[in-house]
Amino acid sequence: MKVWPGKPYPLGAVYDGSGTNFSIFSEIAEGVELCLFDEDGREDRIELPEVTGYCSHGYFPEVAPGQRYEYRVRSPWDPAQGSRCNPSKLLLDPYAKAIDGQVQWHDALFPYSLSEGDDVMNEEDSAPFLPK
Repeated sequence: MKVWPGKPYPLGAVYDGSGTNFSIFSEIAEGVELCLFDEDGREDRIELPEVTGYCSHGYFPEVAPGQRYEYRVRSPWDPAQGSRCNPSKLLLDPYAKAIDGQVQWHDALFPYSLSEGDDVMNEEDSAPFLPK
């Protein structure tokens, strides 16, 4: 899939008639993947190519309204310092204009292990259990 640098603002997914710009803010992210989902729930992960002022962003000329998506954010796992980014967990876009589906409660939704403690990363994928 084609991806261009895009713009850091406005935040969220913005369609311009030709494609969609995606931008999300994070001060601690070392990388952000845009996760695109098809009708069958299959996921394509694409690294957002640019970072400007803590905003990871990219422009996708082939993406139009109705595309289901979420983000995955990578950073060091350091709960003692408040860093709990976990790339196994999808993140809803706080600027999304619509959300499709419902939460299905499951242990995979938690960034930490429920059985081993809150300082142990839970690497189970949350994608099957979240709306897009």
